[in-house]
Amino acid sequence: MSRTVFCRKYQKEMEGLNFPPMPGAKGQEIYENVSKQAWEEWQAQQTMLINEKHLSLMDPNTRKYLQAQMERFFNNEPFDKAEGYVPPEQ
Repeated sequence: MSRTVFCRKYQKEMEGLNFPPMPGAKGQEIYENVSKQAWEEWQAQQTMLINEKHLSLMDPNTRKYLQAQMERFFNNEPFDKAEGYVPPEQ
């Protein structure tokens, strides 16, 4: 049986991650408070930001920027999106 967490993005009980997505306190916090669905959605959003804004993960400022955007995403606050992205029609 999968574990559940009270997701801070969706404000309801949802399936949790199988393990912390990163080391340290931040990884543990995400593991305990973010659903698998919200994490996967953030991963897709982060990939678009990295690609469209040509970000380098070697740059400490880029990592700080992405961390801030991740917090905004999970807190349902306005966050940066890839300019010009149009989702595919279904």
